[in-house]
Amino acid sequence: MDHIVRLDSRQEAALQAAADKFVAFHKGDVMKALKEMMVLNGHLQQKLDQLGAPRATRRACR
Repeated sequence: MDHIVRLDSRQEAALQAAADKFVAFHKGDVMKALKEMMVLNGHLQQKLDQLGAPRATRRACR
């Protein structure tokens, strides 16, 4: 990991709410939610690679 993301309290709260919603969607199974998130991220990365997006623009969280 070559990039550290720092969040303010508002961003942290929004991230926590999204994570809670994602885990709730998976009926509280955190491991299942994590595995699906990893798969989704992999699919998105493949699409970005196919589009030829420069590496710097792929770092969505700044």
